[in-house]
Amino acid sequence: MPDPSCPGCQELERRVQELEAQVRELLAKLKTDATNSGTPPSANPLGADKPVRKKKSERQRGAQPDHPPHLKQLFPAARVTRTKHFVPAECSSCHAELPREARPDDPEPKRFQTADVPAIPLEVVEYQAHARTCPCCGKVTEATIPADIRAHSVGPRLTAIFSYLTGAQGISKRGVEEIAETIFQVPISLGTIARLEQEVSAALAPAHQEALEAVRQADVKFADETSWKLWGKLCWLWAAATTNIAVFVIHAKRGAVGLAALLGEEIEGILHSDRWHVYLQVPAERRQLCWAHLKRDFQKVVDGGGPSVFVGHRGLRIVKELFAAWHAFQEGKVTRRKLQALMEPLQRRLSKALIEGGLGDDARVAKFCENILTLESALWTFVTKKGVEPTNNHMERLVRRAVLWRRRSFGCNSAVGCRFVERILTVVQTCRLHSKNVLEYLYKAISSHRSGQSCPYLLT
Repeated sequence: MPDPSCPGCQELERRVQELEAQVRELLAKLKTDATNSGTPPSANPLGADKPVRKKKSERQRGAQPDHPPHLKQLFPAARVTRTKHFVPAECSSCHAELPREARPDDPEPKRFQTADVPAIPLEVVEYQAHARTCPCCGKVTEATIPADIRAHSVGPRLTAIFSYLTGAQGISKRGVEEIAETIFQVPISLGTIARLEQEVSAALAPAHQEALEAVRQADVKFADETSWKLWGKLCWLWAAATTNIAVFVIHAKRGAVGLAALLGEEIEGILHSDRWHVYLQVPAERRQLCWAHLKRDFQKVVDGGGPSVFVGHRGLRIVKELFAAWHAFQEGKVTRRKLQALMEPLQRRLSKALIEGGLGDDARVAKFCENILTLESALWTFVTKKGVEPTNNHMERLVRRAVLWRRRSFGCNSAVGCRFVERILTVVQTCRLHSKNVLEYLYKAISSHRSGQSCPYLLT
């Protein structure tokens, strides 16, 4: 049908096209959920699909055939506080009296252990400064309790427990106050808990700096950021990690200044990340974009419909084949050379789909395709570089603890509180990556801080 010659009709036709584009955009936003965007599953709209769709297993619940048993581990003899013996008094056959002591041919006793805590698992030390009257001149001389003792009414281990509860288990200050009074029978104020957090923060400052420097110098690292609050004002919690180190920094900005506070002015090594524009300062050949994010983007293209929906369908097929090959590589079923051979046709197919989508009539999809094409080399770093993965899932799992903390506490009310958050998260997550006892490390760090000694190394 020819275009209307009437200027009013032409304007009407143009307006209709604009409104149709707006409707498509709004419909696409209505379909946004955790499966096709960065929306967390907890913020999914009502009726949205589950973010992970798994086929129902045909196997029964519980342990499967040939599954190795997980037996209860007995404590070593050094950990046993007391032993109670049950010795048979007479023979179960002839009823003859049996000796109390074991003979060489008697079998080893069967063992069973229980673990419990005393009614009040607490040591209370009272320091008394006495005074004495001189029998010669009558002068009263008073002893003084040393200042380093009077500086702390809560010992290092109990301080470590309180910081572990807040920093590792996400318990609020009021919750710690109740635990202190209920379990340890130690009346304590919220102000004291806050002051103890400040002390722990100071004790962990060297460990935080140690982790920060190690991550900055790493050949391969992961990075991410999430929102935080300081007195209700938006700021950002930045996070970076290697396979066995995690570090967190809270900064007011989400731009280059915030990233520099985390990884330094000059970023070294290969960086895993999403497509947030601040990471563009790292050359594409030293980046690895997250394919899990890309999968959600392709799903969003499919859910949005339109003339370029083929880009989403092709992308999802490529993602499926890519992860199948990667999992086979991780399981040792294919070599790296074979992995590279499997990725070559996927690279060509993805490039072709993105070029076609960039030339298509859907402006939204075209912009997405053009953005990916400019970073195309950053999609395939994992194929050739050892230690690089196709997703940023490692970092996002580590950040999850901070996200839950933010949702419970709504952030911090002071810069000092932010320092405690970033330092305790760094120590907790790094200790876990090292399979190190978090509470024991906190105890040693606090004890060293109070005695003026160096903080124990975190990365050993």
